[in-house]
Amino acid sequence: MSTPTIGVLALQGDVREHLVALAEADALARPVRRPEELDGLDGLVVPGGESTTMSKLAVTFGMLEPLRAFVRSGKPVYGTCAGMIMVADKLLDAREDQETLGGVDMIVRRNAFGRQNESFEAAIEMAGIPGGPVQGVFIRAPWVESVGAAADVLATYGGHTVAVRQGNVLATSFHPELTGDHRVHAFFVAMVKAA
Repeated sequence: MSTPTIGVLALQGDVREHLVALAEADALARPVRRPEELDGLDGLVVPGGESTTMSKLAVTFGMLEPLRAFVRSGKPVYGTCAGMIMVADKLLDAREDQETLGGVDMIVRRNAFGRQNESFEAAIEMAGIPGGPVQGVFIRAPWVESVGAAADVLATYGGHTVAVRQGNVLATSFHPELTGDHRVHAFFVAMVKAA
């Protein structure tokens, strides 16, 4: 596959930044708002934003089950921040009615690193990313409380897991799309090409 087509779930969140980062990583990127727009995609990004709102909008617009089917199809999916919450099998500190797509056998704690005014940036050593640490932007970020045997921890910060991969699904607590460094997106594009 020369240039993969990767969708960015565009219900809510930092869609534009992911579209730019994916284009810089040599993918054809397009926003996805309706179930039929999942057709023909080689991969999908679930962006950062507000996970409760994203969950509600996915239900309202009939996207929840098509998105779950996409994850189960084996096509690569990458979730950042709220997207990490969306691809988790289990959540802590979430509303009882909050839905997820699943895909990674992990328990994720919402807003674990604190509120908006406690946002921060940190250098993150991430397995599979050459060239030194990536700059992680943490905004009301989750962390992973625990992972199952099938999930691989790719990065930690302050003793907490902040990047994981399980098969076709990649997830980070932080926002690499908000920096000029597109190595994490290039890593995901390579996953898509290899799938």
